[in-house]
Amino acid sequence: MAVTVEALHDKLLFGRRVKILAGHLAGLIPPQARVLDVGCGDGTIDRLISEQLPRVSIQGIDVLVRPDAHIPVHSFDGINIPYPDASFDVVMFVDALHRTDDPLLSLQEARRVGKMILIKDYVQKGFMAGTSLRLMDWIGKSNHGVVLPCNYWSQAQWDAAFDAVGLKRVEMLTSLGLYAAPASWIFGRSLHFISRLEREEIT
Repeated sequence: MAVTVEALHDKLLFGRRVKILAGHLAGLIPPQARVLDVGCGDGTIDRLISEQLPRVSIQGIDVLVRPDAHIPVHSFDGINIPYPDASFDVVMFVDALHRTDDPLLSLQEARRVGKMILIKDYVQKGFMAGTSLRLMDWIGKSNHGVVLPCNYWSQAQWDAAFDAVGLKRVEMLTSLGLYAAPASWIFGRSLHFISRLEREEIT
């Protein structure tokens, strides 16, 4: 059943979703940036970003390296980013932080290796938000062997995490338009955001 559901998701929702996400993210990335995508999957979004920003260099890391990835991908342990301090202009998480056991540690590592952080993730807000988010995760990742810790945070929790690791949010997008009706009534709403963050000194 999982394969059938995921195939339907890919056919009806995935193509539109990744194109729109790539467009939003490309609009926030400097035109010659060196980008690290943490938890990049098959790199489809990165390929689409590269088509819009051909002078950007993108590489990925993931706990599960897929043989058909569209970008260079290295394996990592899910916590420690295997690069020196300030190695990248941009560190990007696309629907990856809520799947980590400790998102705070991942944010700390991203701040260490990147000058700017881009996050696309979920915010738990509104009626049956947790149920809707778990359903989205299950449909999108059920056939890839991805562990789903379901760490869905409220906006207050996101803000507290950013403050704790010394990240300042300088831009936030909440009306992403990822899904057309009727899917948007369940999977859209106010559940998604993209934040652009920069490092600030921790006092």
